[in-house]
Amino acid sequence: MKFAFSTLGVPGLPLPDVLRLATAHGYHGVELRAHPEEPVHPGLGTGEREDVAARFKDAGVELLGLAGYARVAAPGDDEAVLEEIRTLLGLAHDLGAPFVRVLPGGSDAASADEADAIAARRLGTVARDAADLGVRVLVETHDSHPTGADVTRIIGQVGHRQVGALWDVMHTWLGGEQPLDSYAALSPYLGYVQVKDIVSADDTTPLALGAGIIPLGECVEVLSRHGWDGWLCWEYEKRWYEAAEPLPGLLTAGRAHLGRLLNDSA
Repeated sequence: MKFAFSTLGVPGLPLPDVLRLATAHGYHGVELRAHPEEPVHPGLGTGEREDVAARFKDAGVELLGLAGYARVAAPGDDEAVLEEIRTLLGLAHDLGAPFVRVLPGGSDAASADEADAIAARRLGTVARDAADLGVRVLVETHDSHPTGADVTRIIGQVGHRQVGALWDVMHTWLGGEQPLDSYAALSPYLGYVQVKDIVSADDTTPLALGAGIIPLGECVEVLSRHGWDGWLCWEYEKRWYEAAEPLPGLLTAGRAHLGRLLNDSA
């Protein structure tokens, strides 16, 4: 498996500094938070996009994916959501990123069937765009669809290779789903896995990997036992928790912890 971290843990940090962190602490890749408040976002021009791609290449670091905020199951007009996804796909293509992350974002006012149908319709519409650009759209286990079973209800309706899943291990665990069940549901569609650790089910303040209550060892063991050899990306949500310890000082120990989990599961 290969290891990455998300820039959600170092909000607003200039890209050269992000890449230096990755190389200094032994990470193979980086997931970029694609938001206007970040250095890399959909508003970049052609020259700026070329510069970002060149910086990754020169650093020998892979751009794992773009973490976007399109909410595919949200109520409202389809076109705005479709345009947001297409814009992310274009940016990912230009930067050389294989994945774009989207969120479910379903409304409490809609039934699960309605939310699933809305999301599947929108994802089915952009699947050809994704195929043309060589990028996969991944629906994260999150908010209205926290478990693998929830997300696969959407993806199964789409039935297109370019639409897959991103397994956020915190949300599936908080949703009451065991790692083996999450993997069984998501494995046919799995793009990559987001790992993290938190204080408790009632306090999702991010912690160093191994310092909290998420069953990371079990998650890695399940992946390893089934021969999955993809990416583990540490999503440390510093952006939402200002009091959390800064990520840079945790990166070396986090990389070592993931390595130990992988060795223990071999």
